[in-house]
Amino acid sequence: MRKNLYLILIVATLILLASIFIFSKKPKEKLTTFKERTGTIALTGEWLNTKKAIQGLLATIEQNPEDYKAMLNLSQAYIQEGRVTGDHGYYDKAAIELLDIVIKNQPQNFEALCCKATVLLSQHHFAEGLELAKITLPLNPNSAFIYGILTDANLELGNYDEAVKMADKMVSVRPDIRSYARISYLREIYGDLPGAIAAIKLATDAGYPGLEQTEWTRCILAHLFENTASLDSAEYEYRIALRNRPDYAFAIAGLGRIAKAKANYKEAIKYYEKAKSMIVEFSFSDELTDLYRLDNQKSKAEKNAEEVINLLGPNEGDESDTGHGHYADKELAYAYIKINNLEKALKHATTEYQRRPNNIDVCETLAWVDYKLNDFKNANILIDKALKTNCKNPILLCRAGLIKVKANEVEKGKALIKQALKTNPFLDIELRNEAKAYITPA
Repeated sequence: MRKNLYLILIVATLILLASIFIFSKKPKEKLTTFKERTGTIALTGEWLNTKKAIQGLLATIEQNPEDYKAMLNLSQAYIQEGRVTGDHGYYDKAAIELLDIVIKNQPQNFEALCCKATVLLSQHHFAEGLELAKITLPLNPNSAFIYGILTDANLELGNYDEAVKMADKMVSVRPDIRSYARISYLREIYGDLPGAIAAIKLATDAGYPGLEQTEWTRCILAHLFENTASLDSAEYEYRIALRNRPDYAFAIAGLGRIAKAKANYKEAIKYYEKAKSMIVEFSFSDELTDLYRLDNQKSKAEKNAEEVINLLGPNEGDESDTGHGHYADKELAYAYIKINNLEKALKHATTEYQRRPNNIDVCETLAWVDYKLNDFKNANILIDKALKTNCKNPILLCRAGLIKVKANEVEKGKALIKQALKTNPFLDIELRNEAKAYITPA
């Protein structure tokens, strides 16, 4: 009798322990999976290999939820997939979810911390990305990766001297496509267009032809040629990009800009409509708004302008579930200018300025909104901040000239307009026509 009682007690204890184990065990976290690509970018061998790799990583994590190396690799695949498809909203969120799990369990994982900082910059959380990068730096002070992040974060926050230091450090550690590209952009910001072109050529030459990063860099080179009115050289580079990476949307859009500069609006529209059909990219729709107007397709222009705002601000004033939504206030400010909603343009430009008061592009944005609102005094103060690095971007110079003229610095304004049109006589036609009213034809 006593023996049976002991047996019953043992069985009951085992059942109780099993119940505790079953009910206390954390349920597996369901990971965000990939999206199937659509259109021509779904037809490449690259996508087949990427898809296979992602599926393999998902299966590995399913089998072992504590395989943090696989999680890190999957987050990096999602970051790259966001670049290729343009669907940053989806893939940035997915990458952050994975990286947060890795960092929670491995707080000193250098690569995971760098990747998270990269995603934060992609989402325009520049101050937060900079702080994370600073914390991460001591873990590996000899990594080019971390210096690239520090360069980008400081640059976007307007800490240009510090950005130069970080870029110099990066290129000394690893002179490659990524470090040369950053050197190029800094030279452009400081007004050295020939130096910027030379550096981006080094970047392009350092990349493997056909890879997304290489052809993106080639498109930057082409755009620099556009800004210096070298349209034939720009077109040549875009066509090389398309030869190396067929149906590359940014190169197709580049050909659209060339056609627009030559006033071939219908041809430009075809290029942009094709690019828009391939990936998620608000700038393609934004350019189409202008082109439809130039081609007297007013209803399409209006519809497209609203579409841009919806692309940029579906959760306006809100953030994603991760707490790290994408900030797009600068872009929204320009989008609202195009539909003449200057109140909302001012709201978004001011919001972005409060985040990044030292960034020259942000200063230019708020200055341009103030100009549209006839607040020429404040516009003039802001445009001086935008000009502080001696940047020679022709759009910046032209806008600055117009603001100076209205702020009663007429001669200085006219000189800036002349400089802008000399650098690039193929500026946006509306801006060019407005500027030409203030200069005497040669």
